This record gives sequence, structure tokens and C-alpha cells, in this order.
Amino acid sequence: MARYPFSSSRRRRNWRRNRTYIISGLLIIAVVVAFFYGWYPFGESETKAIETSPEPAAERNEATRFPPTLAVQTEEPRLDLTKLAPETTAVESNLEATELIAEAMALVNAEPSRVIDAREKLNAALQMPMNQQQRAFVKEQLSRLADRWLFSRTVFPTDMLCDSYRVRQGDKLSTIGEQFRVPHEILMQINHITRPEALRAASTIKVVKGPFHAKVYRSTFTMDMYLQNTFVRSFPVGLGRPGMETPTGRWVVKLGGKLISPSWTDPDTQRTYRAEDPDYPLGSRWIALEGRKGEAEGRTGFAIHGTKDPNQIGTAGSRGCIRLHNGNAILVYNLLMPGLSQVEIVE
Repeated sequence: MARYPFSSSRRRRNWRRNRTYIISGLLIIAVVVAFFYGWYPFGESETKAIETSPEPAAERNEATRFPPTLAVQTEEPRLDLTKLAPETTAVESNLEATELIAEAMALVNAEPSRVIDAREKLNAALQMPMNQQQRAFVKEQLSRLADRWLFSRTVFPTDMLCDSYRVRQGDKLSTIGEQFRVPHEILMQINHITRPEALRAASTIKVVKGPFHAKVYRSTFTMDMYLQNTFVRSFPVGLGRPGMETPTGRWVVKLGGKLISPSWTDPDTQRTYRAEDPDYPLGSRWIALEGRKGEAEGRTGFAIHGTKDPNQIGTAGSRGCIRLHNGNAILVYNLLMPGLSQVEIVE
């Protein structure tokens, strides 16, 4: 009988391939069990997230007091935020999403870590129906990754959302921000520039390709922030009280509507509040909105703003505005671009 000279080597290759399949299958099963029972093994090995709350640094330097230069926007924004991160009441884990999450976390824990590839897989998983545990885990991991690819000076070679920019003679931070559709404040924050005048010709800075957008969920009192279509971070918010509910629909950040602690007159009492007043209700920032679609269409007088009272967050107690902790209000102020950034409010 004829013998196949390579039959033993083929058996070894088959055995190695089968072993790979078995290990992969066990990994997927383990991740499914982990999500079902609420055990998140990947988070323990994650490097400690960089602290990005801008409030302490922002209050110490001139950057936060420098008024933004506003770009004139004539084109209607087209992004449909209703397609971003759909909420679901599904109880069971989504197996397809679980596989993507497992692949993403393997990329995060690789040596070297493949941050951008992991971000793309997690962001794709976020668009799928999934249970609350899965969604919370994905958002937490994307938020941690944002500390590395967005809120730092690092520019990853494969990142389509960030880039390096060599400053030319005569460049201003405001015009660079307009070019990349983001406020100049975020460029100052990530490049550690203390004031716009400190920008130096021939230096290289990190730029972000905007615009940023926000989606607010009335049922959970949360605001999700996106850079284009990529999830960045969630913030707890306060919303309108019964009878003055925050209107659903699509809003756009108003041109000229970003202000730092402006005076405000209460329409009920006619009292005017100023930033130095101990009971000043607007906090650190004011971001005026214009209604464009849905219940919001044609409506004005609404805004995103800070508050000194943390008890206002997570509750329905405002006159319809969206309230944020002061540190978060500063960060959101640094991200949203007048005339370009959309704010979608859903139930």
C-alpha cells in the first residue's frame, strides 16, 4: 500500500487547528457567562484611566476665560443622532456583540495595545441591541480608551479622528479649530496650551477632526458625547421638571450662544443673578441651543449649563435646561461647536 510521506505532519497540523478552535470557543463561552452574571474580568487589567475632569486646571488658567471664536455655519447639519447607541430593554446578552467585545479587549490587552482597532470594534458593538450590563461595560471601556486616543497629546498612526498639525506663521488657535470643526478650547486642553497667544509657529500640535455631538436620554438622565459617530463619554444630567419638561427632538448649539457664567434673570421672580452671587444657578458654563426638529423645532431659551448644586443632577428640577456638574459643563463647553454640534434629546 502506498504511504503518504506527510500524513503525520498533517495530523499534527489538524490537531493544532482543532485545539485553536476549542480554545476560541471556550473563550467566547467564558465571556458570555461573564456578561450574564455581571463579572467583568477585563477591567481589572486595564491601566488606570487618565483623569480628564477639566475643572481644576480650567479654573487656574486663562484658557477657560478666553471667549470662543465662532464659525459661521450656513449648511444644515446632516448627522442623524437617532442612530447612535440605541437603547434596548433586551434581557439576554447579544452573542455577536459579545464576540466583538472579546476581540476588542484582546486588542486592548495586546502588546503593544491596539487602541484604535479596539475602539472601532467596541463602537460597532455599541450600535447593536444588547442588555444593560453589556452596554454599560462597552461605554466604560470606550470612555477609558478616549483618555488615551482623545484626551492626551498622543496621536495614533491609524486614527482617522485625530492628527498632527504643524503650526504656520500667522496661525491662530481659533482658525485652526474652525478648520477642524472643533472649539479651540479642546485643542488648548489636549495640547496643554495655557492661553491662545502661547501658540508658537513651527510647533506641532494635536488636532481633533470634529464636530462633537451629544445625545440626551430623559429616562436615564444621561448625556452621551460623540466625536462624529464615535462614542466618547457619558455624563449625568438634570432635566426639566413636570410641566416644563426638556423638549425632545434635535437641537443645534447656537451661534454666539456659548458663554462663561453669564448674568441671568429669573422669568418668574425677575431677579437678576450674577456669577458672584452665592446662589447663582447657572454654574460654570452656558451653551445656548436652537430647536430644529421634533418638539424642539423653533424653540429657544433652552441651554446646557452647569450648577453648583449636585442634588440637581439626576433629577427633573429645571425649567427645561440640561444641567451638568460644573467640571463636566466645562468639558462639554470645550467640545461642542456652535452652528455645527447637534444635541438630540430622546425619551
